[in-house]
Amino acid sequence: MRRPPPRASHIRVVVFRHGPAEVRDPGRWPDDDERPLTGKGRVQTRRAARGIARLLPSVDRIATSPADRAVTTAELLRQALRAEREVEPWEELGTGRLAEPIFARLARSVRAGETVALVGHDPTLTEFVGFAMVGEGVGLVRLGKGGAALLDFPARLVPGAGRLLWLLTRKQLSAVRD
Repeated sequence: MRRPPPRASHIRVVVFRHGPAEVRDPGRWPDDDERPLTGKGRVQTRRAARGIARLLPSVDRIATSPADRAVTTAELLRQALRAEREVEPWEELGTGRLAEPIFARLARSVRAGETVALVGHDPTLTEFVGFAMVGEGVGLVRLGKGGAALLDFPARLVPGAGRLLWLLTRKQLSAVRD
């Protein structure tokens, strides 16, 4: 079930929504970006990250929202992939952001042949997938907590040029075997 590496001209983007987090509680986390994954959410997200690593054994970069729950998710993915590069915090992936600035940053910073993982929040990531596939930030897919999608851009990173190679829930990712 592993995907072959992208051709030299292709760009692949893994979109990975953060895992199950604690319930919003301004008393415990006045800054919602500090809200962490639950203990169970950490375990489930680690399993989902391992599934991504089985499907896609390497990525060139991992970018994440600066929110704690997303950073932890990105670190679990980095560990599953045994990636040496540090996770890159991107403000564009923060909570409540729009898809277009994420796309613009990718277009500026990703080279042909690279695979990049983006870790963040919904609805931003769902809108990103829509923007990638049809050129508009619309919700074409449902990306649950700990779920992921793989997009392929055959020539260059332009809105509407992305193809969805797979879209998997956290449970489906956890079930992926070699």
